[in-house]
Amino acid sequence: MDMNMKKHIGITKLFLAASVLLAACSEPGIKEISFIETTDIHGFILPYDYIEKKDAGSSLASIYAYVRQEREAKKSVVLLDNGDNLQGQPEVYYYNFVDTLLPHLLPEAMNFMKYDAVSVGNHDVETGHAVYDRIRKNYNFPMLAANAVDVKSGNPYFKPYHIIKRNDLKIAVLGLVTTVINNTLPEELYTGIEFVNLYDAAQKWMPVIQAENPDLIVGLFHTGWNGLASEAGNNTAHEEGAEAIAYSIPGFDLIFTGHDHKVANEKIVNIAGDTTLILNAGSHAMNIAQADIKLQWDKKLRKYTKHLEGRILKTAGYAPDTGFVNKFRSSHEQTAAYVDEVIGSSSQTITSRDSYFGSSAFVDMIHRLQLEITEADISFAAPLSFDVEIPEGAITVSDMFKLYKYENMLYTMVLSGEEIKKILEYSYAGWFNTIKTADDHALRFRTDKNGKIELQNGKAWLQTPAYNFESAAGIDYTVDITKPEGSRVAITGMTGGAPFETRKHYRVAINSYRGNGGGGHLTRGAGIHKEDLMKRVVTSTDRDLRYYMIEYIKAQKEITPEALNNWKLVPEKLVAGARKRDYVLLFGNTSR
Repeated sequence: MDMNMKKHIGITKLFLAASVLLAACSEPGIKEISFIETTDIHGFILPYDYIEKKDAGSSLASIYAYVRQEREAKKSVVLLDNGDNLQGQPEVYYYNFVDTLLPHLLPEAMNFMKYDAVSVGNHDVETGHAVYDRIRKNYNFPMLAANAVDVKSGNPYFKPYHIIKRNDLKIAVLGLVTTVINNTLPEELYTGIEFVNLYDAAQKWMPVIQAENPDLIVGLFHTGWNGLASEAGNNTAHEEGAEAIAYSIPGFDLIFTGHDHKVANEKIVNIAGDTTLILNAGSHAMNIAQADIKLQWDKKLRKYTKHLEGRILKTAGYAPDTGFVNKFRSSHEQTAAYVDEVIGSSSQTITSRDSYFGSSAFVDMIHRLQLEITEADISFAAPLSFDVEIPEGAITVSDMFKLYKYENMLYTMVLSGEEIKKILEYSYAGWFNTIKTADDHALRFRTDKNGKIELQNGKAWLQTPAYNFESAAGIDYTVDITKPEGSRVAITGMTGGAPFETRKHYRVAINSYRGNGGGGHLTRGAGIHKEDLMKRVVTSTDRDLRYYMIEYIKAQKEITPEALNNWKLVPEKLVAGARKRDYVLLFGNTSR
């Protein structure tokens, strides 16, 4: 065989080998990939509850143990988080506001876990620019929110979407955040950012993402799953808008939701006839949401066909990762020392359980502090923690996280007497039923479609969150729950003895969540237009209310929490029976 023939055969073999390789590349066969989502961690990073001062049954430490297991067993794992991590436990508050020179625990922990992306949560924004702008610089991965728009440039303030390459697959992740921010947070916390409609943002960015030809498109939406598909695009400020997006904007293979703390694992068929998997891990690191995806290359269609299965796993089944705990042991020690600091003492034990049936020492302690700080005429407050207790004796920093759960600022607003009464009517309408007999339930409990009270572990749940049970101090009044909604509240006068006048304007102490329209008390209740709310604010604290409460108690040294007894439910005999029954339904005992 001459040299030319050998050369020709050699070239042919190379060509055939290249053809086989090309065919293998153009027909990838089966690929598998898993997505793990956490959401609404609310500060549960280390396996310790710094408020209750006990071991936590769930945290990122346990989640990391599972993530490591999955990474060792599988070739491709994508780790995502859906926001609301910078508020809740003292371990994040400490690094947000108390010691800002040390490296922040949250990005240190999430970088250690090697997250791929995180969406922005409303409670992350609540910490203010100084905190979340610093945090996103410290992350080794992007914060996503396509509907958070820079007012000056018109471009997204955060990264809108992120491309992840794993196992020769191109994955696009689009982030969105609930627009409830517009109605609940002071504008100074998000100066220069406009939070636009989620649906519109998803519709805008979907073709941009599709132009990148990704193999998978994932939604990372800090919003819940209670929207109606028929409302798609029609509600410009809908808090729970993921369903409308999934149904009316084809392209998403997988959507992770959050914000509403409700576990979800379901599939929806969109208007194009394609199936989208919906997953939500719930909250407080109690669950892990996982999507396992198998992609099969279709030669005729020249694209992958996809099979998706979702799982929700209980975090409590996994022991905290030892390496994780050891790495952040100094952070634990610093936070534990912070929450153990004694700031004063209390002459008696107070519990939030008494807050649902009348004037209580728990809520009235907040009222007293708000009136003292602002020198306002009237105070509005609610039990922000559903079921907690502050014991008699030494008061520590951790007790103040029990008393006041959120990082709200304190406003002084100008409201008319008529508006104040309407706010109370609105609050008690969501709080109590109209009762007629001794057998009726006073509290509004969650019910099923047949009107039967829903029980979980033998206990009932309230229809309205406890943090929207607004009561007032500075005025004396009764609430007659035999009367229809809107005509229950009778204000007899100011607590000091002066008359209460509906046409007079009063200085009112109120937290920033409520003052910005949170819960609808000022907008739907009092009828004040959202854009006019800030015009009513005459003063605002520059730090969160909990900070001022801590400083106040430090100055007082000893406090005597007592109910102001400035309001009560009537008729008292009828209410007494309902209170006893409803207390058992809520808390499962009759100890109080």
